[in-house]
Amino acid sequence: MARKPLQGLRVVDLAWVWSGPYCCMLLAHLGADVIKVESSSRLCMTRSTPPWPDGKPLPPTSGGGIFASNNLGKRSVTFNLKTPGGLAATRHLISTSDVVVNNYAAGVMERLGLGYDDLKKLKSDIILISLSGYGETGPYRNYVAYGQAQAALSGFTKLTGHKGSSPKNCGFVLADPNAGVHGAFAVLAALRHRLKTGQGQCIDLSQWEATLQLMGEGLMEYQLAGKEPGPNDGNRHPQMAPHGVFRCRDMEQEHRGIKLDRWVSIAVATEEQWSQLCAAMEKPELANAPRFATHELRKRNEDELEDIIKAWTRPQAPDEVTRPLQAVGVPAFTCNTYKDVFEDANLTQRGFFVDIDHPTFGVRTHPGVPWRMSNAPTEITRPSPLLGQHTEEVLKELGYSDGEIEALRQADALT
Repeated sequence: MARKPLQGLRVVDLAWVWSGPYCCMLLAHLGADVIKVESSSRLCMTRSTPPWPDGKPLPPTSGGGIFASNNLGKRSVTFNLKTPGGLAATRHLISTSDVVVNNYAAGVMERLGLGYDDLKKLKSDIILISLSGYGETGPYRNYVAYGQAQAALSGFTKLTGHKGSSPKNCGFVLADPNAGVHGAFAVLAALRHRLKTGQGQCIDLSQWEATLQLMGEGLMEYQLAGKEPGPNDGNRHPQMAPHGVFRCRDMEQEHRGIKLDRWVSIAVATEEQWSQLCAAMEKPELANAPRFATHELRKRNEDELEDIIKAWTRPQAPDEVTRPLQAVGVPAFTCNTYKDVFEDANLTQRGFFVDIDHPTFGVRTHPGVPWRMSNAPTEITRPSPLLGQHTEEVLKELGYSDGEIEALRQADALT
């Protein structure tokens, strides 16, 4: 039977909230045995964060929807790092592992006695990655980090909104999972380096710097053109016109008690696409109209242009707009509701969504692995773990006897 790429490797997940757990989940998708070290004395906040199944909160031992979505494929142990026994069990686990992941603030691992110099004594070729907010060095190293703060610091909010308005956050905390993706990539590179040299690695990843990797357009506009970019005036784009989202016919049937409004996204990057859009709207004369014949003219008359497009899209369903435009090479697609996403034919055909049986949620549909490999399986093998679900199992794998495990319990080391 084909093996997953990281099968046989063990990852110790000391992370919490989002960026570190997401990094570890990607490694679990690739086949690593990811063991999440937790403690009831310092629960990950996502274990107590909605959404909840059917809107009914569950105890933190189960975790909410955010925890479930970021911790697929892992095992959980409860080792209380504030006790000698819990710290010793963690060190024993690390000595049998390949990678240690944390997203604590700078200096926390060292204060726990789990800094890179400490871990090298346990296993000389260990790979440690720290996904702190601002990096392990520099004047911000001890600042409190949060996902939306990384977006603001990176200039992302400066590009979002309307001209003349204040900076705007987007509706999604982008920085955390982005840092997780960068972190998983760095771990894979370190594993490759270890395979070739036998050397371990200490990886210092700044969530802020990882977010800046997404901001190349704005950074280069400032560097090369000497211009302070943004905001881009809502959904408009400086190099495309039309470029935006346009109201369509509302959903005819109520969904979960409300009637959803529907929108379509249209982007025109070339004169050929502009001509094809005009033809699809049955207004071919607009293509060469004096006020719309070039990109510059369309930008100058963008309000009138958008009113014409809105009048065309408003009576139609989004797919009625999308199909003829896609057929002639104009980028257009439905602004999906989550109902649309879960019912999408392309995602269904590719098997992206998977049903996973969780001990307390029951069978629920989750996003699956976003890649396919021709010679390796990519299925998700286990749901997110209950708090401490695998504590005894992992300790026995490490060689602890029943008596030693009970002694740790009595010492509150497994809480």
